[in-house]
Formats: sequence, C-alpha cells, structure tokens
Amino acid sequence: MSIKTNNLLTTACLLAVCGMASAYSLSGTVSDEQGKALKGASVSLLKEGKSTTTDDQGKFSIHEDEIDGIHAFRNSAGYLSVNNGVLSYSQSSSSPVHVKIFNALGNQVFQKTLQGSGMFDLNRAIKARGTYFAQVTVGSARQNFKFSTEGNHSGTFGTQTESLMKEIQPGEAIRFVAEGFDTLTVPLSTLDTTLDVKLKATAPQFKFGYAIGNDPTPSKGCGTNSTLKKVKSVENGDQFQIKVGSDTRTYFVTLPKNYDNKKPHKVLFALHCYGSNGEDFVHHNPDYDHPTPYYGQQVLDKNGDYIFVSLDAIGGLWNKGQADHDFFAQTLTTLNENYCIDTSRVFITGFSYGAMFSYSLMQDMQSRVRAAATYAVADYNIWLPEGNNMKNLPIAWMNVHGVNDGRCDYSRAKNSALPRILKRNGKADADGNFTDASSEKPEEIRGNTGHVCYDFKNVDERFPVKWCSWPGDHQWTAHDTGNMGVGWNWEQTWVPEEVHKFFEQF
Repeated sequence: MSIKTNNLLTTACLLAVCGMASAYSLSGTVSDEQGKALKGASVSLLKEGKSTTTDDQGKFSIHEDEIDGIHAFRNSAGYLSVNNGVLSYSQSSSSPVHVKIFNALGNQVFQKTLQGSGMFDLNRAIKARGTYFAQVTVGSARQNFKFSTEGNHSGTFGTQTESLMKEIQPGEAIRFVAEGFDTLTVPLSTLDTTLDVKLKATAPQFKFGYAIGNDPTPSKGCGTNSTLKKVKSVENGDQFQIKVGSDTRTYFVTLPKNYDNKKPHKVLFALHCYGSNGEDFVHHNPDYDHPTPYYGQQVLDKNGDYIFVSLDAIGGLWNKGQADHDFFAQTLTTLNENYCIDTSRVFITGFSYGAMFSYSLMQDMQSRVRAAATYAVADYNIWLPEGNNMKNLPIAWMNVHGVNDGRCDYSRAKNSALPRILKRNGKADADGNFTDASSEKPEEIRGNTGHVCYDFKNVDERFPVKWCSWPGDHQWTAHDTGNMGVGWNWEQTWVPEEVHKFFEQF
C-alpha cells in the first residue's frame, strides 16, 4: 500500500495499517475441459507479484491476512483503532470521522459522521449477519477493512463482485499456466473472490491441416451483409454468375433459413454428373439420382449449419481443366467475402463425372477443402496440375462404389485412385511429415446384398479415408437390397447418412 506523506503514520502503526489494508482471499479450482482437476498448475496474481500452484484437487489460494483483528492508524487529524468490529476514535482537531459500510456486493448499507472521541460498534450499524467492509476517513487519511457481524440474519449474499478490503491495482489479472494447456489470463475487479476455471488443451502444431474439432475459422464476410446480385431465384435457392477468364459461369447458393452473418457456416459444394446441371442438385423431382437436394445432405442439416452450393459445368462436362478449377476457387472466394463461412470446413461431393471433378479438386485444393465424398469415382477423364503446381498433400476422403460398376470401373478405383490418396495420408512421423499408407487394403462386400464401409487404420486421424463397397452398378443411391432389379428401392439408400457422419466428424 502506498502512503501519502501527509498521513504522518508512525512505524508501528504503519505495520498495522499495511497488514490490515492488504487483507484479501483469492481462491478457486483449476480443471480441464472435462472437469478433471489439474495438479501443479501455476497460478499468478500479476500486479501483486504473488503465485502458488494447485494441489491434488486442483485447488489454489492466494491471500493476505489481517493482523490479530486489531488495526490502528494515526495522523495529524486523530487516532483510530478497530478491534473485532468496534471502532475507537479520537480527534486532535475539529476533523470529524466519516464511517461508511458496504456489503459483500459493494453496495453501501450505512454511513455516519462521528465527532470528538469515543467508541462505535460497527456490528450494531447493520441488521443482517455476514461479512462487511468499512471505510473510515479522518482528515486526509482513509482506511478500508473487513469485519463480520452476528446480527439478526435476514438473507445470504452472493458472489462478491466488488471488495473494499483493498483497492485493486489497475489492470490486475490472475494467470493460469499448466503444461499441455493454453495459458489463461482472467482480469480481476476484486481481490476477494473465488474462481473456478477450465483450461483448454493446447492444440498440437501441424505442418499442414487442422486438428479434429478445431474452432471455426471465420471468413471475411462474417458480420457483413452480402453484396452479391442474384440472376434469379429458383426453387430452394438463388442463381448467380461469375466471370472466369473469358467465360461467364453459373452457380447456385442455398442459405439456411436461420442464416446468421455472425455464425461461421460450413459449406458443401455439390458437383453434378455427366449430362446434368447445377440446378438439378438444388431442386429436382425425386429419382435414383436426385432423392433430395444436394445429394441428400440438405435434409440432414437439422440446425442450419451449412451453406449449400452447386456449380454448373459448361456443356454438362467437367473437362475445362484449369478453368474449372479456377471456377471453383473464385466461387469459394466470393462466398468467403459475402457470407459468414467456416473456412476450415469446406466440403465437396459428386457422382460419376462429378466424382471425377471432386477427385481432381481434392488433389489441388487441399488448403481450402477439408474433405470430399465421391460416388463411383474414377481417376481417368480428369485434369490435375502438373510439376511444381501439383500439391502433394493429404485430404480426407470417402468413396462409395458398386463392385459391379461397368462405367467407372470398381477395380481401377480401388487399385489406382485409392492408393494415390493413401500414399499421402499416412500418419505423420516425428518430423510432421505424412507417411505412405497405400499398403493397407480395404475390407470389401461379399455377396449380393448389403454393404461394407471400411475405415483405414494407418492414415493420420485428421485425414480419414473411408471406402464403402456394395453389390451395385453405376449409381450413387446405394442400398442394401442388391442391384437394380427385384427388390430395388433407391429410397432405402444409406449413403446420405454415412456421408453426413463423415463430414460432421471434423
């Protein structure tokens, strides 16, 4: 406590004042996000320069105690002492003694001005039992202290939000440090309080990619309103156009009904198959290619977490190479600037030629696309950047494929497309480099009904690979009643739910 020179305190009284003035008790517990107590966490009161560590139960305490319950000070105006809540006072001049009493919430409950010399029982000034803080002023000297009363009980007090035991230094804060956890600094408005804090485990540092369950990464458009001018509204969405090179390209956007420009939304791109178009995957009469919008994903978005996008290929074919990749990249950038998007959760999905284009994009856009789900993929009729522009990075991927597919050959997909991805997705080594997991083989369907989804074990957990096989032909609405024919019913498809779970794990 700093003392002004005009207080004229004696050395003996100064000790008593300092002992009393610094009285406070700061305590609490420290645990992890699951509520498990953290032992040995460092707890530091920054401005006071005091620190401690948590015990086996995660508890800590930093405090300064009053001295024997008796506190006194003297200045040129007079003398004061406090003993168990009884104030003794005398003046050496005409200066009065001003007494104010505050409850534990910092609310003033009593004030009185005293003249001359005498004693005053602070306990009798209030009716409710509890802990109080008194501020006594005589002349230019002021002192704060805590006392308890045993008066008639009329209620209980909540958490202390403002304490007068000691003036808190500007910018005071308490800091918690524990190995393996993010450092937490909590501003304080009082030194007399109880804190229960949870520390967040430090996210591992990766050379590439995000941890599973990472916090959303908001786009530039968060907190702003879109300036995009739609070409027209269609059923279940809006149509827009964008200039890519010399071409005018078309895309469609469906926002959730509860869209919030302050909430980062996940994004799902639906890429259409050969002979179809972007609008077909925004709305379409149900059939085995279009049971619900956006490959069945919109109906599963119960909370409005996704923004859905569908792109239109020129002439119905994804065969423009770099121009198609630029179309995707420019559209994603436009969305980032006009809507509130979680840039770490952008997904793509497509069937047949749309699967080929998805497979092409996911090997070029790993820094912008988190995961892809394809149906009947093929590693031919696709374009990839070459040489120094080829990105040798992992990508999370799920593929659903009928073993009797006569158009996009199942064996070629399993023996060529799959190993190419696994080669980059192996568990990271000690240096953070991804290893080759292409030697692992998937479990496959045997028989004429049912399906098997195999999750690869040797891939990095941040870049999972799932391979689903079923005894069908070239269609994405896989079902467990066998190939098209007797008993076939595309409405029984299990694919949308499996894909939704795959995307939601991130």
